[in-house]
Amino acid sequence: MSWLASRPVADVTVASDVLDVLRSAGATTVFGLPGVHNLPFWGSTAGAPVVVRHEQAAAYAADGWARRSGALGAAVVTTGPGATNALTGFGEAAAAGSPIVLVASEIPQRLRRPGRLRGVLHESRDQAALFAPLAKTVFTPRTPDETAVAIREAVAVALTPPRGPVYVDVPADVLGQAAGPVPPAAGSTSSAADRAPTRAPDDGRHGHAPGAGAPDRTDALVRALEGRAVVVWAGRGALDAPSETTELARTLGAPLVTSFHARGLPGALDVPPHEPEVAALIGSADVLLAVGGDLDGMHTRNWTMPRPPVLATVDAAPPADPPEWDADVAVHGPLPGVLAALVHAVGTRRPWSGKDVSDQVRSRLADDPSCADALALLSSVDAVAARGAALVCDMAVAGYWTGGYARPAGPRGLAYPVGWGTLGFGLPAAIGVASTGVPTLAVCGDGGLAMALGELATIVQERLPVVVLVVDDAGYGMLRFDIERSAGGASIDTARAGHPHTGMDLHTPDLVALAAAFGMPATEVTGTGPELTRALTGAVDAGGPHLVRVPARLMPPRTTSPRWNDTP
Repeated sequence: MSWLASRPVADVTVASDVLDVLRSAGATTVFGLPGVHNLPFWGSTAGAPVVVRHEQAAAYAADGWARRSGALGAAVVTTGPGATNALTGFGEAAAAGSPIVLVASEIPQRLRRPGRLRGVLHESRDQAALFAPLAKTVFTPRTPDETAVAIREAVAVALTPPRGPVYVDVPADVLGQAAGPVPPAAGSTSSAADRAPTRAPDDGRHGHAPGAGAPDRTDALVRALEGRAVVVWAGRGALDAPSETTELARTLGAPLVTSFHARGLPGALDVPPHEPEVAALIGSADVLLAVGGDLDGMHTRNWTMPRPPVLATVDAAPPADPPEWDADVAVHGPLPGVLAALVHAVGTRRPWSGKDVSDQVRSRLADDPSCADALALLSSVDAVAARGAALVCDMAVAGYWTGGYARPAGPRGLAYPVGWGTLGFGLPAAIGVASTGVPTLAVCGDGGLAMALGELATIVQERLPVVVLVVDDAGYGMLRFDIERSAGGASIDTARAGHPHTGMDLHTPDLVALAAAFGMPATEVTGTGPELTRALTGAVDAGGPHLVRVPARLMPPRTTSPRWNDTP
């Protein structure tokens, strides 16, 4: 570790400059975990990052910050296993299009020998290559000057539509050196030699905003909408223009359907497109106008959702990957301006569908006894959201109900890891959401919570306003349902012939006692009814960390793939 003692001392180090740039771009809270190679981040004049208990949590927290704030999220991790620990959270950010920058240290530059693996502490043959398939761009600066360029370009790339995560690694013995000069502003002339080394996937996945010469398709879109019944679909991109999206739907007299990412838009249906009534509404339209994407497999039941005769799309930039459904008309540009122009051009229309589809769906669910406990839980979650709390879901049956049917307080009021389906997202992502200053409810199952229990310590240490709701079914409830469904409705015992519950039943600790061991108040309730509502709202009103456990086994909602084709 001799490099620690011998590294140069500087008033503004490379590490300080990196943190300054990240914070000035919107990541005013940076998450991380210190290691011997990245300690300069914790000795920085820019202030120390929030310390989590596992690097995966740092990436999830950065993602949660980005989803809630709409700004950049950022995390710093150490070399080798520290970087690989963050890879799953980085992948979820990629699937969700979250603009985060992950900065990892690398082994000291003076110890590296190109093409040789020498057994240096934490050394990998090519650490950056692990992130390249998921990153918009990978930066590998090796000097202070290159790092000054790389971190600024990384921020710009992450925030440029289509947004996504960017990876930067910096040698450990560079982080403590004096920062390089501030590079020329973006758009000014600079030679190729001044630019930071980059490595981006060459498979064409990462699109860019069209140039000034891109054809204006707005007139064609207006013609496509004339005299036709329209359903407006709002994806994650619509969060950059929530009021304009809502106003466009109102002007067109169009029902507004959202993806999971865009839930909370005013005036939108508060039930998901997976429900038959919503799918029928979409199928009865002449035009589906998709604003901000998300016509992916998880939202369209692998593209079996009815597709109207005309599909029109409005996005900030062309998608990173060719869409499964080709648009008849596609418009690209800054969404607030494009949507405002459309509102001006189309003229106000009367609503073409008088059906209150949300009420129809909720009435049918209320008549289904198998949904009673889940609907009672949703009532409690909605009471928390009505107090202004943000909702963060894990991949658990309770999270699936919350992600598809809860009523968030507004746009960016819900974070749900449906993109990659990363179990264990809920608790650490809630750290990032709550760090923006909003009370936060993390809806978890006992299985996902077990993956991130150490983050209870982070929440307590940082005094974050996080209420953790654990719906404890003593196992992986969704998988139990999958087995029963694949066995034609037989019991799990029958389906697993001789191996009942194998891999699905879990020993769960005393969660109330465990929370107390971390210094977190905790409450246990007996059911999903009014007692749960009182416990959750009381915990949110108290303003500090709290864990609430409720034992329950819930029927999965129709948003889960085994139920996509269920008839009402």
